[in-house]
Amino acid sequence: MDMEGLTTEPEWIFPYDYMEVGESFFIPTVRPAKMIYAADIAAKKSRVKVKIYTCERDGHLGIRVWRVG
Repeated sequence: MDMEGLTTEPEWIFPYDYMEVGESFFIPTVRPAKMIYAADIAAKKSRVKVKIYTCERDGHLGIRVWRVG
């Protein structure tokens, strides 16, 4: 069994173009710093402002992304 494959993140599509200001989404991840970076880069490409925090939901580590502008 390939141990690297157990911690590899899937490719995510961020829904910034469909979000209203104040809406948020949660992404479960075992590597929150890497996911925060990816979400921030995608927000800049979509020209939206976001706030991103590491959090827990239903016992799962992840990040929550709010569109703020």
